[in-house]
Amino acid sequence: MDSHGKNIWPLILMVVGVIIVGGVFIWYFRSAGEPALATPTSPILGGGINPTNIPRVSLADAKAAFDSKTAVFVDTRDADSYARSHITGALSIPVSDLLNNLGELNKSDWIITYCT
Repeated sequence: MDSHGKNIWPLILMVVGVIIVGGVFIWYFRSAGEPALATPTSPILGGGINPTNIPRVSLADAKAAFDSKTAVFVDTRDADSYARSHITGALSIPVSDLLNNLGELNKSDWIITYCT
């Protein structure tokens, strides 16, 4: 190889390096405007409701609410499952009908839903 062939490799490496660094910058700035994780929403409850924001109720708290009658229990299973067994006094509103039947519930009540 002549002296010109040996001197071209540093130039090729620099061009490849610039392309890689440029690609990283483009990728970074394009993804910076996007959320890191999508917010999960419930297809049943509607796109505006994030199920991860719905507070969970411990078994002890649910039992205390049942004993003191301070909560309304809603069984969200299908009608056959509800007919086989359910919490005494629980309303039956299958999850597939929940949006259409929210009007049956008093917004000021403590509503505890369950499905098992």
